[in-house]
Amino acid sequence: MSSATRIQRIAAARTPKPGETGTVVADTRFTFDPQWYDWIAARPGAALTLGSRPVLANVPPERAEAVRDAIESGSGTWAEGLAVTAYEDGITIYNAALRKRERPFLMELVPANVRAIERASYFGAYKGVTDILTKYLWPEWALVLTRVAARIGMTPNVVTTIGAALCVWATFLFWDGRYWTGMAAGLAFMVLDTVDGKLARCTITSSWWGNVFDHGLDLVHPPFWWYAWGVGLAAHGLALAPDVFWTVMAVMVGGYVLQRLIEGWFIHVAGMHIHVWQKVDTDFRLITARRNPNMVILFVSAIFSRPDLGLLAVTAWTVLSLVFHFVRLLQAIAARRRGEALTSWLSDGSAA
Repeated sequence: MSSATRIQRIAAARTPKPGETGTVVADTRFTFDPQWYDWIAARPGAALTLGSRPVLANVPPERAEAVRDAIESGSGTWAEGLAVTAYEDGITIYNAALRKRERPFLMELVPANVRAIERASYFGAYKGVTDILTKYLWPEWALVLTRVAARIGMTPNVVTTIGAALCVWATFLFWDGRYWTGMAAGLAFMVLDTVDGKLARCTITSSWWGNVFDHGLDLVHPPFWWYAWGVGLAAHGLALAPDVFWTVMAVMVGGYVLQRLIEGWFIHVAGMHIHVWQKVDTDFRLITARRNPNMVILFVSAIFSRPDLGLLAVTAWTVLSLVFHFVRLLQAIAARRRGEALTSWLSDGSAA
């Protein structure tokens, strides 16, 4: 898309905050992360430059046309009365939605920069706090698929729908004990689960339904996978005794639900995600008992032809992860009662 179209989408996608009365003027010869639009919109009388050239400015509505004309003509009068910040000064922004502190990208839009802009936009859409597979294994694969999807005009919801079909197929494959085929389908789904969100953020096409569809699928399907994996053990002569099977299912599903409830409770107590409180929480998020780390355990168990032990190992890891998060919640509650301020370690530094 053109830079003008992209900027228009960025502006249309955000909800103005109270007190935002200025007009944002943007030079379409540059492209930037949507965070810079938020940053400038919240700062009346501010301007952001790259190489001493104006990129964004927040000016009174009556002055917007004059500033725009001055920027287009290259006149230095655009800066009159504005507090100018240079991108080169290294300012960083804490992104609460993606749980990371970063210096969002800003580049001149010229042919030589297109590939670099694509990568910067794509990796800028990655969460800073996530699991080990999403952080280290998927990115390059998903970048290629995101680029292809964007080039052919595929929407994020179409990607999510394809992923949903693969997710359901993987469930039936696990049920039949076809673990390797199921993991292949599951792997494809997990990669697409990254692609849809990145495609939406990079093309500024996020929607209410897309968020509900994507996050709802993420939230609901893991217990079905674990149940299907347990049923599929019979095909290998490794079926768990009924009492053991139902105990395992109760612990895994109950632990999964309780961890989600703890995360929600922590947000209520601390006003932030449990995974961004302190560095130990961020590090533990890499391996906590969620779908992707659990699939690593099951993958290893399949290599040794003991998918039954893999399911038991996931059950044990679910309990340990639950205990860890419950203890962290109690520690946060205790700190709050002592009057301590609870802040994310990722928000430290030179905030914008």
